[in-house]
Amino acid sequence: MGKVSLEGMEFYARHGYYEEERVIGNKYSVDVTLEIDFSDAASDDKLEGTVNYEKVYEIVRDVMSIDANLLEHLAGKMIKALRAAFDDVTQVSVRVSKYNPPIKGLCQKATVELVG
Repeated sequence: MGKVSLEGMEFYARHGYYEEERVIGNKYSVDVTLEIDFSDAASDDKLEGTVNYEKVYEIVRDVMSIDANLLEHLAGKMIKALRAAFDDVTQVSVRVSKYNPPIKGLCQKATVELVG
């Protein structure tokens, strides 16, 4: 077993519980790690033995393009979509971060991590 990660994918989106967040929008980052047996790719040098990074990015981008109230919901939708796209993946970990969350104080980002 091995892990494939895409880290620091950045998006501008309109997610949030408050209406103001949905109007103004915000910067988000997403990290995804997929567990998969990529021993065939390691020995045969063929894409079919692993996951296609481009496809992973497209799935994350598509989920991020649909407004949501909660980071937890976004992470759950990403896990569901990634597992559906890649049958050989045994586990998916997703971290979604919102920069400058709307709290009464300084906070660089709020992050949710979900494993499924």
